[in-house]
Amino acid sequence: MQPTGAKDTHLRDSNNPKVHPQPMGESMSQNLEAVEALISKLFTNISSLKSAYIQLQTAHTPYDPEKIQAADKLVISELKNLSELKHFYREKNPKPMCVSPQDSRLADEIQEQQSLLKTYEVMVKKFQSEIQNKDSEIRQLQPQIEDANQKRVRLEKNIKLRGLSMKESEGSGEENGIFPVDLTPELFTSAVESAFKSIHDFSKPLINMMKAAGWDLDAAADSIEPNVVYAKRAHKKYAFESHICQRMFSAFQQENFAIKLDNVTVNKASFFQQYLGLREMEPLDMLGQNPDSLLGKFSQSKYLMVVHPKIEASFFGNLDQRNYIMGGGHPRTPFYQAFLKLAKSIWLLHRLAYSFDPNVKVFQVKRGSEFSEVYMESVEKNLKTDETNEKPKVGLMVMPGFEIGGSASRAEFIYPE
Repeated sequence: MQPTGAKDTHLRDSNNPKVHPQPMGESMSQNLEAVEALISKLFTNISSLKSAYIQLQTAHTPYDPEKIQAADKLVISELKNLSELKHFYREKNPKPMCVSPQDSRLADEIQEQQSLLKTYEVMVKKFQSEIQNKDSEIRQLQPQIEDANQKRVRLEKNIKLRGLSMKESEGSGEENGIFPVDLTPELFTSAVESAFKSIHDFSKPLINMMKAAGWDLDAAADSIEPNVVYAKRAHKKYAFESHICQRMFSAFQQENFAIKLDNVTVNKASFFQQYLGLREMEPLDMLGQNPDSLLGKFSQSKYLMVVHPKIEASFFGNLDQRNYIMGGGHPRTPFYQAFLKLAKSIWLLHRLAYSFDPNVKVFQVKRGSEFSEVYMESVEKNLKTDETNEKPKVGLMVMPGFEIGGSASRAEFIYPE
């Protein structure tokens, strides 16, 4: 018979079989390594997310749609990686909950998606606001773009004209939409007519402004050329045209037109190329790009010669415009812009005159010279001689004449006595 204590012990041993557990040290070490790896990935992912967000911010200043789109994809990718890390951690470390794990996980995912949705809504609103701002900027820049395109077309045309030689223009001019320009006496005659018209056009506002400023036009005309007998009082306007013409054509016979050239070599071809390159350009646009060009220096010097300081002061109440021009500037006033058209026409005429071989010569007629219908033209139409049939004498030369290849141009306006 076995003792009672021994029997109870045997029964407990039979009901609770012996278990031989594995060592705890190795398992805990593996868990710690997994947690450390997860934390390292988490920190790396957060750093990458921060970097991607900085790239997204940088892409907005200045605004770059392609960089914004690339940075946005990078941010989303890093957010997905972060979400995957979270799911991995929850799967490896489930929390005891009253509700089922599946319901808890679904609730977390919904909350995560709602957070992401709010983030995207904020970003979308921000992008929409920026798009509206850019659209507004585009509308404001549209007129400038159109103006720049018009200038570009003009510049392209001028560059093509400047690059054309006479031989090239004969064969390819019409194909490129640029008609050839030949150096002919007819071309020069047309330039003379344009120059004379520009003198007439500038004299009109000059006389009108003098009249508005209270000038005695009769006295002013007599001071230009005294003791001239005019058939009509209206003819005194020719005295002002003569004044403008004398100063604009001063030094025309010089190759440099009295403009100082700094190591600039000129020849017949370069004169004609300058003519072709400048004739279609707006003078103010051209001088805005290169205010110290030869045309710019010519315009400044001639303005100071044509417009007397007293006259300018009476027009504007000061000499600010004159001082600005003397300082090398080109004011954008209507009066100076009108003068630039005159200066450009005379400059082009000079460039064209020195394109010929031999050069076109300018000639003038002195007062008291015998009037000749061959070389002169009277401003008084249907001129009649007196009973003695004595030929009239020149009283005032308005415009000069030109000699091309030994033949004289009749584009000369002479007021007879």
